[in-house]
Amino acid sequence: MQITGRLVDGYFVSRDNRFRVTVEVDGQPVWAHLPNSGRLGELLVPGRRAILVERAGEQRKTQYDLHLIEMESRWVSVDARLPNHLVEEALHAGTLSVLTGYPRVRREVPYGRSRLDFVLQGDDRPPCLVEVKSVTLVIDGLACFPDAVTARGRRHLQELAAALEEGYRAAVVFVVQRDDATGFRPHDESDPGFGRALREAARRGVEVYAYACRVEPGQIEITHPLPVHLEPC
Repeated sequence: MQITGRLVDGYFVSRDNRFRVTVEVDGQPVWAHLPNSGRLGELLVPGRRAILVERAGEQRKTQYDLHLIEMESRWVSVDARLPNHLVEEALHAGTLSVLTGYPRVRREVPYGRSRLDFVLQGDDRPPCLVEVKSVTLVIDGLACFPDAVTARGRRHLQELAAALEEGYRAAVVFVVQRDDATGFRPHDESDPGFGRALREAARRGVEVYAYACRVEPGQIEITHPLPVHLEPC
């Protein structure tokens, strides 16, 4: 997936609020939109190299989006909007082998009390509901989600599990926006309730997948599946 817009190199200065950061560009501080509500404490460290994407628009409060943060000589994407696009691209290309065979893909599907990311439809099989989660945190080689309490994430898992009883297939896909993870686990340290909900959903038949990404300035793509570890730490 190519990222459109002019890339701007800089150095991270501070997180000003939930969705705005300050980055030093050519010796001057500029504001940038942070498209991620997670804590990101291990990434948003003053002095780290950052890549911004220039964005235009009369309704915007900032001229840039924060795109990448460099951590230990590798890039990490902090844009939580991208995994949905990456999964959609892979679905249409047929490169997610576990979710092939569905010629129709719809986004933003109302179900229960939620709006789930995708429904996949084919004439000879039950429809499949898919929820996608963005992952940036890696601890001891394992990608971890979430990095903060997410009641919304728990609700999505409950909706997926309920859909199984109505004849749907259901899956949750964790997209790890970096290339150094060797596996995935729920981050019970941040939200034990999410970990319990994920294990219960898997027990009831919700499929749990995780994928790593290749991340470069201006480009990101899903590369390979990761083992999923659901046993409690």
